[in-house]
Amino acid sequence: METNNKNPVAVFLASLIFLLYSFAAQFCHAIDIIRQGEIIGDGETLISENGIFELGFFSPENSPFRFVGIWYKIDVKTDVWVANRDSPISDRSGVLRIGVDGNLVVLDGNKSLVWSTNVSGLSTNTAAILRNTGNLVLSNNDTIGDDSRAHWQSFNHPTDTFLPGMRVPVNSAIGEYRAFRAWKSANDPSPGNYTMGVDPDGGPQIVIWDQMRRRWRSGQWNSVIFTGVPEMSNTASFLYGFKLSHPDENRTQYFTYDPSNSSTLFRFRIGWDGKEQQLMWDDGGTNWTVLHSQPDSANKCELYNYCGNYATCHNFNSPSCNCLEGFRPKFPEQWSRGNWSGGCERRIELQCHSTNGTAGGNGKPDGFKGLNSMKLPDLSSLWLSAGNLDACRASCLGNCSCTACSFILGIGCMIWTGELVDIQHLDQSGSLQFFYRLHHSEIDGTRKISNLVIIIISLVGACFLAVSLWLLWRYKKNLKGLPAVSSMPCCKDEDVAVFDVSKSKGKEVSSDLSEPSDILIDRNEVNRPELPIFNFSTVAAATNSFCEGSRLGQGGFGAVYKGELPGGQEIAVKRLSGQSGQGLEEFKNEIILIAKLQHRNLVRLLGCSIQGEEKILIYEYMPNKSLDSFLFDEAKQAQLDWRTRLSIIEGIARGLLYLHRDSRLRIIHRDLKASNILLDAEMNPKISDFGMARIFGGNQNEANTVRVVGTYGYMSPEYAMEGLFSVKSDVYSFGVLLLEIVGGRRNTGFRSSEHTSLIAYAWHLWMENKAMDLVDPCIRDSCPPNEVLKCIHIGMLCVQDSAMHRPTMAAVVLMLESETPTLPMPRQPTYTSKRRSIDSEFIWDGQEIVSSNDVTVTMVVGR
Repeated sequence: METNNKNPVAVFLASLIFLLYSFAAQFCHAIDIIRQGEIIGDGETLISENGIFELGFFSPENSPFRFVGIWYKIDVKTDVWVANRDSPISDRSGVLRIGVDGNLVVLDGNKSLVWSTNVSGLSTNTAAILRNTGNLVLSNNDTIGDDSRAHWQSFNHPTDTFLPGMRVPVNSAIGEYRAFRAWKSANDPSPGNYTMGVDPDGGPQIVIWDQMRRRWRSGQWNSVIFTGVPEMSNTASFLYGFKLSHPDENRTQYFTYDPSNSSTLFRFRIGWDGKEQQLMWDDGGTNWTVLHSQPDSANKCELYNYCGNYATCHNFNSPSCNCLEGFRPKFPEQWSRGNWSGGCERRIELQCHSTNGTAGGNGKPDGFKGLNSMKLPDLSSLWLSAGNLDACRASCLGNCSCTACSFILGIGCMIWTGELVDIQHLDQSGSLQFFYRLHHSEIDGTRKISNLVIIIISLVGACFLAVSLWLLWRYKKNLKGLPAVSSMPCCKDEDVAVFDVSKSKGKEVSSDLSEPSDILIDRNEVNRPELPIFNFSTVAAATNSFCEGSRLGQGGFGAVYKGELPGGQEIAVKRLSGQSGQGLEEFKNEIILIAKLQHRNLVRLLGCSIQGEEKILIYEYMPNKSLDSFLFDEAKQAQLDWRTRLSIIEGIARGLLYLHRDSRLRIIHRDLKASNILLDAEMNPKISDFGMARIFGGNQNEANTVRVVGTYGYMSPEYAMEGLFSVKSDVYSFGVLLLEIVGGRRNTGFRSSEHTSLIAYAWHLWMENKAMDLVDPCIRDSCPPNEVLKCIHIGMLCVQDSAMHRPTMAAVVLMLESETPTLPMPRQPTYTSKRRSIDSEFIWDGQEIVSSNDVTVTMVVGR
């Protein structure tokens, strides 16, 4: 008692020190790192530096068990990771610490091991840090800031939640990677029946499994979106979030998700009920908003293969399931009762599968039936290097195992060799198209007709012919008084038949050029040009009846022939093919547009010819043909020295500037590419092929279309994926073309290299200050580096992903013509309009496989 009375201050100070120590002991755990010797007890937590994530012990609602987990601090019920999900602790005596072997461990009240990071060979100098991304990282103390040297990360061992910053590996050697596993129930974190991950085969896609069975899939990845999720094409949080990296040294790629606004909180979760959800924390900071949920409970077609094999599912049709054309229910009785799981079977076996090809086939080949707005079938077997749809279909027909094919922008040629499963209507116009294989009789409708029917048709035809001849003889006197009707007469070589469309009253001409569907500007019809029309016989004579010897080239529209008029003038004749993607609208478009344009860098239209199905355009002849015939031909590349290439670049730029700004009409070309740049005798460039061009009127700056046209490798991201085009779409195509002219290689010519496109290769060299390595070797030693680097810099500015970051053509021309322009730094282009095949067996050793780039896309497809 005396001692206490003598030292009241000492007693007070001792008590204060004890309280401060206790407070400090608690406060030391309100940080983001735990080191050797430190303990996180039940009730104590780690908090990430930004205060978003928290780690500690928790109990699910209505559960007595304790688990170590990570959750959003803003919502303690939002658990994103659980450590001991298989081994819960029954009381509050558990601790989290760094074990003697350097591993992060969870111990119960008896000091028994409940969970461990279980990494072998660690030192005792380890620590764990909770990152701002929600990633728990175990590293050595001296490398705690370098996650690339980490021993263990929770992001590599996820539970049921995918967070921004995570990487999900994609590699055919790994196979299905089921990274995420749902809780067993809403209150039980132990592993449940549903898993979610990536299937890399046949085009990487997200899949949800119910134990070993597929429950839902996202559709194939096309470099921008998952093709079976329609919401991705119109939801910004989707479109600018997911990315698939380039393959690393192990040929592994990684899916990541980065929100466009880093301050917005997102998470993806596979629920205990088997539904995947994307959630976003709302601006009010009160709850999570569900952006989407898959499979949608209101759409039974999203359940995997709901209608069985060879059947389509349409949620808003009745019945929802229907066999593909050419197929019938495999089990009719079950089908009639609404049990569609048995699927369908072929009515007629494929010709290729018939014995010796003679089973009712008469030697005719199989054909294809196309379907639009579809979720592509699952389990495609191959990716081929076919450069266009026709080549893709030919590859399929050449393989007896092939049952369907599709050519998708961003993927390429896809081939299915098994049964077609999980086909769904997406209720979205202009979306994916695929072609499935049928016996030829199912295509043309010529299924076996009995001899009796053939005889009856023949007799009826003979009777009709006899009656027609009798009527003709009976009224021949009356017919003599009528003027003779004949087709356009063949003209003599010295008398070229030319007449003006404005003075013509012929039905053929007026029906083709006077329809109200002519191009409109601000809803006013553009007056069609005063353009000479040649009769067909004259054009045929000028081209020697379109003989092969007169052919200059072949494009997606048809063939181009060289001709000579009787006066000696040489002409180029563009003959529209009946199988071309271009039709009457494109034909009229080109006539109306190009006849009104006058510029030294635009090709000049001399006239046209229209007769029946024949639609022909007549141009001035360009003796040096098109730019691609020099640029991509190793034997001719050297003829394009640097001065010639720079002159071509500047000429194309001036021609585009005229179209965009200086002509009376603001015109978007939409199909600018090397094969559409013609070269005259002096190698001056002239922009050609205006069949896909569009006119903007007034102050209009951009437009949207459901019919995307253009050529793979040259289309801007916003146009290829959203149908949004503007003058900046042409700027992107010009940037690709500029890089091709400098490099002497096609943008799509990198299938056998580590880069997916010329754009990606150029950016790689640009970032490593090796841009001169991009230059065509045949001119690299003779060109001024400052001029070349300036052009490459301009090209990189033009191919930026965002249209608003690209310069206008006026700015491009100014930069090209300035001696020392001040150029902004380009942003990394992450979009590539063509992707290489990962199937090594389809890459020829030592030989570059490229697309012809002559095929024009005439539907909205993802690439």
